[in-house]
Amino acid sequence: MDYAAKIRALREDADLTQTNIAKILIVGQKTYSDYEMKKTRLPLESIMLLAKFYNVDLNYICGISKIRNEYPKQ
Repeated sequence: MDYAAKIRALREDADLTQTNIAKILIVGQKTYSDYEMKKTRLPLESIMLLAKFYNVDLNYICGISKIRNEYPKQ
């Protein structure tokens, strides 16, 4: 599963709308929709924000790992 499918699944599992997540990333709903549909690349900073928000590590969101580890604590 690629990052676009992961961020969509995470959003749907949390019962959130694209508008909810777009506000967190400070982008429009259309832009966020484009991220989920892979029409626009998701910036690294946004991936990091989503990982922290959903409490999952970057490897999970990027599809490197299927294991849903928690976001690293500092």
